Amino acid sequence: MSSCAPIRVGVIGLGFMGQTHLRCYRAADAAGCANRLVAVCDSSAERRAGKIEAAGNIATGQGRAFDPQSVRAYADAADLLADPEVDLVSICTHTDTHADLAIAALQAGKHVLVEKPVAIASRDVQRVAAAARASDRLCMPGLCIRFWPAWAWLRRRIVENTFGPVRSATFHRLASPPGWSSHFYTDDSRTGGALVDLHIHDADFVRWIFGDPRSVITAGTLDHVTTIYRYGPGGPGHVVAEGGWDHTHGFEFRMRFIVLFEHATADFDLGRTPQLLIARDGKREAVELEPISGYDAEIRRLLDAIATGRRNLDATIEDAVAGARLLEAERASLESGCEVRVASQC
Repeated sequence: MSSCAPIRVGVIGLGFMGQTHLRCYRAADAAGCANRLVAVCDSSAERRAGKIEAAGNIATGQGRAFDPQSVRAYADAADLLADPEVDLVSICTHTDTHADLAIAALQAGKHVLVEKPVAIASRDVQRVAAAARASDRLCMPGLCIRFWPAWAWLRRRIVENTFGPVRSATFHRLASPPGWSSHFYTDDSRTGGALVDLHIHDADFVRWIFGDPRSVITAGTLDHVTTIYRYGPGGPGHVVAEGGWDHTHGFEFRMRFIVLFEHATADFDLGRTPQLLIARDGKREAVELEPISGYDAEIRRLLDAIATGRRNLDATIEDAVAGARLLEAERASLESGCEVRVASQC
């Protein structure tokens, strides 16, 4: 990181994800990615005072969210965006507010980290991308799975062709219904269901490592989908992702992949120790992973990019546009029962 003054951070939305971002910024500063929380915004007076609430699927730590004596607290996002002391804004509000807030932040001259999904409709993500192109600020979508150590390891193995070409790749992300902000998560018109809010991670990762598929076949419901991604000649022959949040309460969140290479099989399971195993040459061995979450790693990447002037984020707003188009193709297949060509391939 640069030795310049700390990047001044504002966080809009202090629910589970907003509190996750607060913890990650604090940890990043302790790790040498200099930043300082200067402002927060939320409609709740208790949250504006730093009160911690329930956690989500993946433990991200506990403790006081921030010191309200040293952080300015706003009830209106426009007031935070008008604060000249804020350099970078994390947008952690409900999905249907993301696009307009991101655009307003960019127009106010702020760098932006906008949580996933940026929007349900690709046209709204495109509006954010247009605002980012018109700005000299960075705009990063919260595609945190790209930064999760096991997924980052997997992409490196594929890019470097360590074990030969991929023959099969399966991804699973399964949960019970979100226990936080239930009034929001039960409204598919605002969330897009598990298809958009949960399955987005694996759909995005599939296109990041293999490129856009030629077509998709999706079955299930908005709250539990399985998609087959079809590639043309030279692409992998079997790519499947299942995502759902309709399991009964008490079901333990599951995040897993199994990838068959020509010369090895990689197997990750969040609920197992060790989490990542590689089988090859008749043996199975554990792969050591960096002890950091994808949330932490993505925020450190953005802070480093702002501090150093490097523009490589490994997750761009253009990626979010393409990902939204892919999910739209999956929804069209789900509703029609037919194979659907991916729009970005037309």
